[in-house]
Amino acid sequence: MSHIVTAQEAVTASECFDSMEPTGAELDAIDAEMPVIRAEMDLLDAQIIVIDRTPTELDVRRIRRARRRVLAAHRDQINGTAGQTGGAA
Repeated sequence: MSHIVTAQEAVTASECFDSMEPTGAELDAIDAEMPVIRAEMDLLDAQIIVIDRTPTELDVRRIRRARRRVLAAHRDQINGTAGQTGGAA
């Protein structure tokens, strides 16, 4: 019976975690995308509410508004106006 061995040395946990911190550029990218993330979370919340029941008219309007906010947030992000007033609200 032949044994399978690794060709690399083991990596310790401390070596892995040192490189896992996000860089400043990555944090800036996350901040720039936060309006889109929030809008998508609101849409998901509205969809989860009606997942096990028939949506009421209020639920349908809530989902429709959330979809519009997602589209507006994506539009603002593409246009570069996400951080300015008058953006997706």
